[in-house]
Amino acid sequence: MDLCLTPSQLAFRDDVRAFIAARLPAGIRERLRRGMRPRMEDNAVWHQTLNERGWVAPHWPKKYGGAGLGAIERIILTDELYRACAPQPLVMNINMLGTLLLRYGTEAQKQYFLPKLLDMNVIFCQGFSEPNSGSDLASLSTRARREGDHYVVDGQKIWTSHAHHANWMFALVRTAQCERKQDGISFILIDMKSPGVSVRPIMTIDGYHNVNEVFFDSVRVPVENLVGEEGRGWACAKYLLGNERIHVANVGFCWERLDYARELAAATRQGDGYLIDDPRVRADLARLGAEIRALELTNWRFLLDPDIERANPGFASVLKLKGSEMAQELTTLIAGIAGPAGVERHALDTAVPDPMGAAVWGYFFHRASTIFGGSSEVQKDILAKATRG
Repeated sequence: MDLCLTPSQLAFRDDVRAFIAARLPAGIRERLRRGMRPRMEDNAVWHQTLNERGWVAPHWPKKYGGAGLGAIERIILTDELYRACAPQPLVMNINMLGTLLLRYGTEAQKQYFLPKLLDMNVIFCQGFSEPNSGSDLASLSTRARREGDHYVVDGQKIWTSHAHHANWMFALVRTAQCERKQDGISFILIDMKSPGVSVRPIMTIDGYHNVNEVFFDSVRVPVENLVGEEGRGWACAKYLLGNERIHVANVGFCWERLDYARELAAATRQGDGYLIDDPRVRADLARLGAEIRALELTNWRFLLDPDIERANPGFASVLKLKGSEMAQELTTLIAGIAGPAGVERHALDTAVPDPMGAAVWGYFFHRASTIFGGSSEVQKDILAKATRG
């Protein structure tokens, strides 16, 4: 079903599919199809390819190098990339910081950073989470004191994705102590090459080095790197996180993983037949398909009705909660179908000889999907408050 897309939207979808089929390197597609995550060089190759087509920042205004697409075209592009096992544009560069600068940045910041975000001359990481603050971002303790035309930053960030690849960080820091903890927070841009910045790797259970601890020891940051007003960084953070919501349901990813689960089940022997013939497996596949469809329709309701979040302030939390749970269920199913073969480990930069051989990576990674981007517990708190209201 095409969700009543208009002829122009269907034509756009066909254009996206044809472009991906013609330009996505087979090696990248195969690695992602088997459950591996894209390497930074994979991200770079595909990011540049999308940028050539004008689709790396589909929602940015054309004035700043974007495509000026609407929400429907944007979600079509996102879903088609997921379904084709293509990397998404760098989310920190495009969907988060770039979108924020368009709203809160000075013209000088836009002119300097936006072209570099598009062509990956800069790679940003996100400095939000801290030890002992959990999902409560407003309790952060990293401090920045003003000294002339610089801030001096001291503190620590944790779970910082791609900090070992990034050359810049956008970060929340406390510039004043206020009665309301959301006040006195500022949003700044930190050059990762600055003296006093150090990065320590955190190896996760999936075997990847993806997240890090980052330490700041009297790091000097020019005041011109402040985004928005000093002490008003919380507004920036809320706006930035709100722009993640078009992706939080992960519908395209869920459909692709369901297709892959069916493919593996159809190729896996069980007795005289195949695993796909097992009624329990078929029931799981059917149930997950129905749940993804419900998630998809709910996501489209959210995108098509601009007033829905105002009337239902917990609506986006439903998408995040269900989308992350679906990702966990699907990767658990794939790992179960793979069986012992899925436990094999392979180097990130090598081909996986067995189609089952990367199943465990996706399973382990998505153990965290109900934590990152706002834990399920936080989403349930939001829903409870919305229901009471």
